[in-house]
Amino acid sequence: GWVPVYLIFRSSVCQALVLEIGETVQILEKTEGKSSSYVHLKKSTVSNRGLCETVVPLEDPIITETTSTLQEWGVLWKQLYVKHKVDLFHKLRHVMNELIDLRRQLIQGHLAQDQTREIKRHITVRLDWGNEHLGLDLVPRKEFEMVDQDHISVSELYKLCSSSVRSQGDNMRQRHGDGCHVPVQHHLFINLKSFTYNTISEDADVFFSLYDTRDNKQISEKFMVRLNKNGGPKNPEKVDRLCALFTDLSSKDLKRDLYIVTHVIRTGRMLLNDSKKGLPHVQYRRPYGCAVLAMSDVFHTITDLKEEKDFVLKVYTCNNENEWFQIHENIIRKSSTKYSAPSTNYGLIISLQLLRGELDQIRRENQAVFSRALAITRKLGFPDVIMPGDTRNDLYLTLERGDFERGGKSVQKNIEVTVYVLYADGDTLKDCISLGSGEPNTSEHRSFVLYHNNSPRWSEMIKLPIPIDRFRGSHLRFEFRHCSTKDKGEKKLFGFAFTPLMREDGTTLSDESHELYVYKCDENTTFSNQGLYLSMPCCKEDFNSCPNLPSTLPFQRNPKETFWVSTQLCSTKLTQNVDLLALLNWKAHPDKVLDILGQLRHINGEEIVKFLRDVLDTLFCLLDDNTDKYGPLVFQSLVFIINLLRDSRFYHFRPVMEAYIQNHFAGALAYKELIRCLKWYMDRSAEVVRQDHIQEAMRALEYLLKFIVQSRILYSRATCGMEEELFRASIQELFQSIRFVLSLDSRSSETLVFTQAALLNSFPDIFDELLQMFTVQEVAEYVRGTLGSMPSTVDIGQSMDVVKLQSIARTVESRLFFFPESRSILLPVVLHHIHLHLRQQRELLICSGILTSIFSIINTSAMESSVQEEVEMMVESLLDVLLQTLLSIMSKSQSLETARGQRCPQCTAEITGEYVSTLLSLLRQMTEVHFHHLLNNFHSKEELKEFLLKIFCVFRNLMKLTIFPRDWSVMRLLTSHVIVVTTQYLSPALHKNFSEADFDFKVWNSFFSLTVLYINQPSLQLEPLTQAKRKKVLDKYGDMRVMMAYELFSMWQKLGENKPHFIPGMMGPFLGVTLVPQSEVRNIMIPIFHDMMDWEQRQNGNFKLVEAELMDKLESMVSDGKGDEPTTSSLFVCSLLEKIEQETWRETGISFVTSVTRLMERLLDYRECMKGDEMENKKIGGSSNLMNFYKSEMNKEEMYIRYIHKLCDLHLQAEDYTESAFTLLLYWELLHWEDRPLREFLHYPTQSEWQRKEGLSRKVLHYFNKGKCWEYGISLCRELAFQYETLYDYQSLSWIRKMEAAYYDNIIEQQRIEPEFFRMGFYGRKFPFFLRNKEFVCRGYDYERLEDFQQRMLGEFPQAIAMQHPNQPDDALLQSDAQYLQIYAVTPVSDITDVPQLERVPERIKSFYRINNVTRFHYDRPFHKGPKDRENEFRSLWIERTTLILSRPLPGISRWAEVERRELVEVSPLENAIYVVENKTQELRTLISQYQHRQHHGNINPLSMLLNGVIDAAVNGGIARYQEAFFDKEYINSQPEDTERIAQLNDLMQEQVHILGVGLAVHEKLVHPEMRPLHKKLIDQFHMMRAGLHQVSGSTCWVNSPRGILTTHSHMSPESVRLIHRHSPMNLQGSIRQSSSSLSSHTSSEAGGNLVILTDGLMGEPPEDTAHMQVGLTCTHTHTQVLYILTILSNNLQRALLQQVSPCKPCIDPHMGLPEKGHFLMHFDAFHHQNSDPPPALPIRSLRKSPLHPIPGSPTSPQSALGGSNSTLSGSASSGVSSLSESNFGGQYPDPPVRNDAMEPVPSHLWTPEEYLDSPYLHIHYSGPEAESLDQVRPFHYRNPVSHLHPHSHPHDSLPPVSFPSAALM
Repeated sequence: GWVPVYLIFRSSVCQALVLEIGETVQILEKTEGKSSSYVHLKKSTVSNRGLCETVVPLEDPIITETTSTLQEWGVLWKQLYVKHKVDLFHKLRHVMNELIDLRRQLIQGHLAQDQTREIKRHITVRLDWGNEHLGLDLVPRKEFEMVDQDHISVSELYKLCSSSVRSQGDNMRQRHGDGCHVPVQHHLFINLKSFTYNTISEDADVFFSLYDTRDNKQISEKFMVRLNKNGGPKNPEKVDRLCALFTDLSSKDLKRDLYIVTHVIRTGRMLLNDSKKGLPHVQYRRPYGCAVLAMSDVFHTITDLKEEKDFVLKVYTCNNENEWFQIHENIIRKSSTKYSAPSTNYGLIISLQLLRGELDQIRRENQAVFSRALAITRKLGFPDVIMPGDTRNDLYLTLERGDFERGGKSVQKNIEVTVYVLYADGDTLKDCISLGSGEPNTSEHRSFVLYHNNSPRWSEMIKLPIPIDRFRGSHLRFEFRHCSTKDKGEKKLFGFAFTPLMREDGTTLSDESHELYVYKCDENTTFSNQGLYLSMPCCKEDFNSCPNLPSTLPFQRNPKETFWVSTQLCSTKLTQNVDLLALLNWKAHPDKVLDILGQLRHINGEEIVKFLRDVLDTLFCLLDDNTDKYGPLVFQSLVFIINLLRDSRFYHFRPVMEAYIQNHFAGALAYKELIRCLKWYMDRSAEVVRQDHIQEAMRALEYLLKFIVQSRILYSRATCGMEEELFRASIQELFQSIRFVLSLDSRSSETLVFTQAALLNSFPDIFDELLQMFTVQEVAEYVRGTLGSMPSTVDIGQSMDVVKLQSIARTVESRLFFFPESRSILLPVVLHHIHLHLRQQRELLICSGILTSIFSIINTSAMESSVQEEVEMMVESLLDVLLQTLLSIMSKSQSLETARGQRCPQCTAEITGEYVSTLLSLLRQMTEVHFHHLLNNFHSKEELKEFLLKIFCVFRNLMKLTIFPRDWSVMRLLTSHVIVVTTQYLSPALHKNFSEADFDFKVWNSFFSLTVLYINQPSLQLEPLTQAKRKKVLDKYGDMRVMMAYELFSMWQKLGENKPHFIPGMMGPFLGVTLVPQSEVRNIMIPIFHDMMDWEQRQNGNFKLVEAELMDKLESMVSDGKGDEPTTSSLFVCSLLEKIEQETWRETGISFVTSVTRLMERLLDYRECMKGDEMENKKIGGSSNLMNFYKSEMNKEEMYIRYIHKLCDLHLQAEDYTESAFTLLLYWELLHWEDRPLREFLHYPTQSEWQRKEGLSRKVLHYFNKGKCWEYGISLCRELAFQYETLYDYQSLSWIRKMEAAYYDNIIEQQRIEPEFFRMGFYGRKFPFFLRNKEFVCRGYDYERLEDFQQRMLGEFPQAIAMQHPNQPDDALLQSDAQYLQIYAVTPVSDITDVPQLERVPERIKSFYRINNVTRFHYDRPFHKGPKDRENEFRSLWIERTTLILSRPLPGISRWAEVERRELVEVSPLENAIYVVENKTQELRTLISQYQHRQHHGNINPLSMLLNGVIDAAVNGGIARYQEAFFDKEYINSQPEDTERIAQLNDLMQEQVHILGVGLAVHEKLVHPEMRPLHKKLIDQFHMMRAGLHQVSGSTCWVNSPRGILTTHSHMSPESVRLIHRHSPMNLQGSIRQSSSSLSSHTSSEAGGNLVILTDGLMGEPPEDTAHMQVGLTCTHTHTQVLYILTILSNNLQRALLQQVSPCKPCIDPHMGLPEKGHFLMHFDAFHHQNSDPPPALPIRSLRKSPLHPIPGSPTSPQSALGGSNSTLSGSASSGVSSLSESNFGGQYPDPPVRNDAMEPVPSHLWTPEEYLDSPYLHIHYSGPEAESLDQVRPFHYRNPVSHLHPHSHPHDSLPPVSFPSAALM
């Protein structure tokens, strides 16, 4: 049945094609009905008919290529955006839009042939640009179209790939040699945009010209613009059209010292500022100003611009009109005294653009420019290239100067010259005077007037474009008038001068200055009869040539007056050369012909080419007139003219010459004399010393033969073929002379070398001429004899050798060589010469070019039977020498890579590529018959073996060396195809001749190495290719890896009993083949592997050799990028296991294969991670996974150590120095302190084990130091110190002890950032093996937060999906083919709380142990157990605490550590509240301490944010909610077991309040004045918070508390006094970091899910809570109530404090007597306000039985400076995780160094009252009677800012503190 196919874009229809725009669809059948408008039907052809048909539209191939390329780019273009390659993304989009537009123009087909070609050029340029930038394959092209590689030879394909298609000009240059370089023409576009001037109010003419300052001459015509008095164009039609094109500038002109010179001539009054001088109606042309612009800088600016660029020219005025003629030179020379500078707003604005190429081409490409009435302004004289059709007849006249008499006047004259051009009949020639391009021609010209100057110098040039038919007989008349400024302002005629344009001899006026006679006349003189003055002499030369003048003349000459003009002729029709005219008119003087012919060589070439046809006619007319007399001279003249056309200036006249020969030449008898002269010249070459004339004749050989052949054709036509035999004999003799010249030994004569070179250069050009007269075989015989006559390579010099080969190359490229009958004659001699050169390794590049041409011709003629014989001939002559040459070139290339700087031109990649393509061309042409003949023609097996080794070696080198670039896909695939086909032809000979008894390991090994290299070629790996490209390759060649794999398998089977020779040697290479991701190749290799294992088992009884070989090779191969996904490799393993199952040795076999498989999986994971674009974490994970595998499972120590160092290097790249140190420690642990010698390994030299371990130790110490993990380094220091001490190496011992001491100093003094830790879960089968379905904990970078870490991990795994919940995944998710990433923060749980001695350790030291050497981490998930409490959710809010136990501690060999197991506990609401409050208190303490010690450099924002967050949250219900939940009587009664915890929570709240007070004090000192309102707000909210806390606390009763019950009238025991500032447990740090949790809407105030639960303040508690105040309570033995002693306080403050603090009632404790309870004393220091004072120290919780650090109170007095209004706070809160760095009281401390930490306990007897005078806040001292408590603590000596100023002060100068025993803490 037939199923309809619907063409749609996207649909849910089952039977439908999903298509993209532009895709080709082959419609097999269609039904009646409407066709879709989306489908365009076009004609097509179908190739490869069958299942894999290819449909190609019948359209221009470049359209098809553009379509497919745009589709391919579309996918890659989107990927550029994803990869953030924005620049290329936008460029490519622009290029794609251009291609779509160009393709549309091409499809429409409404273009001329030139336009179509130009569009194709633009398309291919853009296609190639895009392919290059996208890394796509190079597309070889010919004439803008893709080439079909089947239709050209490999050599030709290589040529096309290695260079872009040569332009027609390049081909022309290549064909005609060095004399054919066609110079590029440049054209300067100039556009006058505006002329702003404020002093001229008259019309003006502006003239632009190009001026050469070196030669001091103008090199172009003038461009003229007429402006009105307002500065606009005088002709309204020329608005915005004042532009010109200065044409025909050569490259040499651009290098001249050129200037644009602008002259401004005004038209109006005589004097600009004097209205009396000259009447208004009389107009004078008067000089005004000049401007110049240096072009040297301009050309650099505008060379590469595609649009115009503006320039401003200042117009300078001339100070003295006598200098006007050279004003431009004065401005250029900057002779500022001779001109005046303009005003600022005065000048010309012009725009310039430089255009290149032929004028017609520029006209097509810049139509907008030419549509603006462009004035073409030509060069003076001919351009560098004279075109045959270029007709010019321009005479440039310059009015130079004059000398005139004063004529009796008191002042000098104002002289104006009027110029007329008159014909012989006296009529004025109309419109034959041009002042400049851009304005119409006129019939007369009036010069400008120089004021009061009898010797005016005008230097004014005009052009006279006189018609050629009017030139003869015409003359110029110059009339001189005095312009009076008085009376009527008349212009009075007083004289005239004249000159004819042509002399009597027919030559025109010469290019020079002419001094003309001035004749007198007056206003009444009429010139109606010009014959009157034409009969008079016009100048001195004319006077001398007319001796018989009458005494009376019509006009009298004034001998004192003269007038100078100069002329320059630029004409293609007229000549000023007397000799040329004499030659053309030779019949008038036949006796002078010999002299005239001798002078021909001295005539300017421009003159000759202008009259080329006439000159040639004259020469052959002379030859016919008298052959014997004129023959040699005519021959010389003809040679001179022919060689003249080799000049680049006249190169375009060669077609004129050829047209003359074909159509006008009529010398039927000329051939005899030409042959005779040519032969005579050649025969004389052995005798003559000076051979210039012979060499010229040899260079002219081509055109001489053209004349000879055409002359013979004319003669034969006229005489019906008479004298044919004589002609053939003369040609035969001519070739004998040619052979004679070439056979001469030129080594002793340099001139003869040049003669032979000239002959060889011209020789190939005569073949086409000879083919007109002779048969192909006859011409080929002539050529063969000539080529054969050349001496051998040994007998000639290198330069001559090159010329000889170039001549052979052009012979091969000639039309003659295309004929099979001539090729059979010429090919042997050509191959003979090439063979000799290749043997001697000479001129390899030229030889390769010749072979390329031969293969190109043979490939084109492949269907002809003669070609097979020619290929046979080439195989016999070239194949062996080609292989030898290639091996030599390749070995030299490799050796040169090691010897830098020595580049041999014959060993470059270019030559290698040339000869590789040549060899491939030959092999591709060879058929089975050729291979059969080749292999059977070897005389011995030794020769065959040598040949096979050579060709296999060349093939291997082709795959090992990078012969062709990566993007030459076409070339690489074709190479592979030729190799596999050749191998299939050669392998039978290998088996036949070198098997069984004749087995040769070397040849077989070479074959197997070749096949392995071949199958592993990157260019044959089709899997990474796009589907379209893969299909294209498979359709063209099939999978060539499979073809070679079958060949490999076949040959392996034919080895028979010789297989053991390759076991286990070939195990590794064959393993490489199995790593190719192609299932069929693997299936082919399974029997081979099974075979190898079977042979190994049979021989040795085990697989140890095979296993060792496999393991080593597997690692290196996978590291090199071989192999694919483990799933694909497992198919191979399964198939191999099936075969092993049938063997007796299956158990050991299966074990062996399994271990290899496991290694393979890890290696592939490692390789995947090590890809260049992967992140460091992935690489580190893969390396450590593989390293552990080598150690634990493979027990391969060397590989283990290698990967230790690889992992270390990765850590160093990521600057993970701590991990680097831990990684190197793995190797360190393997070494022992012994003197066992170790070999050189990796970067380690040969040394003893002790030395290596010592060096390793130092390196590890260095990395620990850089990673700031000094604690780990200390133990290593001690290890080294022990070794040094054992060896009595005291110098090293001293060094290591100093390092250890420095580490201790660093621990105390340097700040370290505490990182955060993150738990990661990798779920899904798409993750690498070492990550799949595992969870890890990672140590974050410094300052890295959860959001940053999540972003980083998602960047490393771009395909991963982030899980938004912390729940454990189910099995479906674990087994899914995707990547799921689960990340959340975890808190480290340190074990240091188990060590009681750490209670006294400073915070800075303890902070290290909290986050290092940690194996346990936990995270919390909040939930409500039972019904949620509606009134206060905190009562039912439980925490599920998950503890993760790692397999190894962090930090370690990686930032990651795998989770080994997890534990789950539930935390009650009350325990959670305690945990939260305590952690927030710790965070506050840490941050406040940092600000006390100036660690934040003035940025107070983090402290402001933290205080605001804590206080504001507490006011808005945070702590209040805790109070409501847990301090409620009902709760206490219902939960009696929580009484102690409730008391603990209350203590923590009080502690937090006190620390907030300290924080506010610090904040008050540091806050910026602008932030005072915020501070005031914080103070107010702090009062509210404290009041709320006291209200609840004061009304709460504590029942059954083991710590005692606080009541209003109860006694207080020392045990009941809870000193607020305690050290938090080390295992609880930070807030709860669970992004998905929230305690309540009132408490979740920080981003990221951090719980912020805030506590109360300190000062001003109600009397009921004074037991919890951290004010100076001291115990006495006689009093039972508290005594408050206030010192140095103001009355107001005292009153405020006494109102807030009441006497405390002692606690009721039945177990304690009054004497034990003691008395309490509170002592306040002075209260000061000094801004420069240090902030107060942070309160410290007491240590067990140790004196307390003094703790300042928080000022709450109404007189406190803390105040202000609300203010907006900017910035973000810091995490505050860093430890303290210095004490509040720290200054310099004496030796020995002691701790200086604000968190430490300090004995009270070491403090003096003076220490607190600088503190602005109250300090409260505690002391007790237990002196023994001091002995238990090592005293810490502090130096403070006050004590060092008063060395004699006593600690008890003020009120002495009283001792107080520390209350026992939990």
